[in-house]
Amino acid sequence: MSTLQDLLSQRAEIEKRISDVQREARAEAIGRVKTMMAEFGLSAADIAGKSVSGRAAGVVKPTGKVAAKYRNAATGDTWTGRGLQPKWLKAALAAGAKISDFTI
Repeated sequence: MSTLQDLLSQRAEIEKRISDVQREARAEAIGRVKTMMAEFGLSAADIAGKSVSGRAAGVVKPTGKVAAKYRNAATGDTWTGRGLQPKWLKAALAAGAKISDFTI
């Protein structure tokens, strides 16, 4: 009958062999993938499914300014309606004003 120490030793040896085999299989798979990528002229972006147009190719669409939709008549501050509401609008709404009061 095996002792606990013998079984633990066997387990450690088996786990090491499993790790070695996994490492070798991974290295082999990477080698095959690299060979196929070179054969077909593929890049990592192709594999990831990202297109080469747009940002991946360094092309950036120009963005224009958005017209303001709301104005604080007292201060002249404006807000486009995008993003978080500015503090002046939040305070006015909390005081009972309606957002339509600030529409340009």
